Amino acid sequence: MSLYAPVFSPRLGAIAALGGLAFLFAGCADDEQRQAIYIERPIDQIYNAAWVQIERENWLQAGRQFDEVERQHPYSVWARRAILMSAYCYYSGNRYPEAIEAAERFIQLHPGNKDVPYAYYLKAISLYEQIGDVNRDQAKTDEALTALQDLIQRFPDTEYARDARLKVDLTHDHLAGKEMTIGRFYLRQGEYLAAINRFHTVIDKYQTTSHTPEALERLTEAYLALGVVKEAQTAAAVLGYNYPGNQWYQDAYSLLTSENIAVSEDKESWISKAFRIVF
Repeated sequence: MSLYAPVFSPRLGAIAALGGLAFLFAGCADDEQRQAIYIERPIDQIYNAAWVQIERENWLQAGRQFDEVERQHPYSVWARRAILMSAYCYYSGNRYPEAIEAAERFIQLHPGNKDVPYAYYLKAISLYEQIGDVNRDQAKTDEALTALQDLIQRFPDTEYARDARLKVDLTHDHLAGKEMTIGRFYLRQGEYLAAINRFHTVIDKYQTTSHTPEALERLTEAYLALGVVKEAQTAAAVLGYNYPGNQWYQDAYSLLTSENIAVSEDKESWISKAFRIVF
């Protein structure tokens, strides 16, 4: 049985698992106020102190206690387990940089361990939970996506990979949202080519996200503003074919018909080709 948390309950599962360790060390009392102090102590005392902190949800102090196991007893079997429990505690306390560092250390030191998928998972979700607002820099989003995809590629049949696939979809949607935010800004400023480039990215890279219908409508607007009528017609036609009844199609249709332009598709357009590949 793994000592670590299941994918759908990373917090509660690890607490329950660690409870087994606390039971093993019951009777090994330690001063509950002592945190990560540099005094040589037996492993059982350090683990008992970590469990006390976990029960109190003092995640930072618990993580430091597990760090002490590794520092003071680096060659014991408990040191390997302590690294991953440290990562879990830091994650639970929203100390994401420390969680990532501990998870990466476990991966580097124990790449063949049966619990290494969980280390990859802790690293990935620690990055994922740092994803910020679409109006901010998306460096963390890109890092999270890379970590999630790495987990899926390495351990495709695990529960962790199944959860990661859901988070990849949400991450793609977030990145598409960022592109749409910038594209709308350029469109309002009359910088149509710059706007088209952003909407183009949504169609090329994030076509399965919820932002695609709007991206097609915005392409209709931008191309029409530039006088590139065929591309405007194609964007509207592809939108209507793939998302019939969608409000964004109604907007695109109204925009074209207000200019007495019919909705029609140019099969050689990059828009048509992009959708033939995906759909």
